[in-house]
Amino acid sequence: MRNLDAARIRASFTNVSLRERKAVALPDLDGVAWDEIDFLGWRDPKMPLVGYVVTLIDDEPVGFLMRQAEQTPRRRTQCVWCADVTLPNDVVMFSTKRAGAAGRRGDTVGTYVCARFECNRNARATPRTAYLGFDVEAARQSRIEAFRENVQRFARDVIATV
Repeated sequence: MRNLDAARIRASFTNVSLRERKAVALPDLDGVAWDEIDFLGWRDPKMPLVGYVVTLIDDEPVGFLMRQAEQTPRRRTQCVWCADVTLPNDVVMFSTKRAGAAGRRGDTVGTYVCARFECNRNARATPRTAYLGFDVEAARQSRIEAFRENVQRFARDVIATV
């Protein structure tokens, strides 16, 4: 992902009002390793059930506010984005309003995602050797590509005009 400044991040939010956009609590952007992430995700420190995600679609930043469901899943759930099978962290249901008129009508989309948006790290973790001759780096690159596609598919679903 390319380096984004605070103004560009705020302007990227597609499913929030102007007032909500100004109130977004941004993370420390100086500490972001931009070349090691495919999306920027963070939680709002003042509102524990709110998270924000910014990713690139056709090289343009697209951001959206996500709300965590108050009820946690009864069973361990796999993250839809990174599909991490070792589950080093909690996975929760997030929902988000669609962009534009659909969102104003109340249309939402939801998905199971790592609670603290650890997906970037999980997708890049070195997988275990599955068998003799297993190409670990090729498997890692395949996971990263699948992860990118999953995040972009969700983002396109949010901004799709219905």
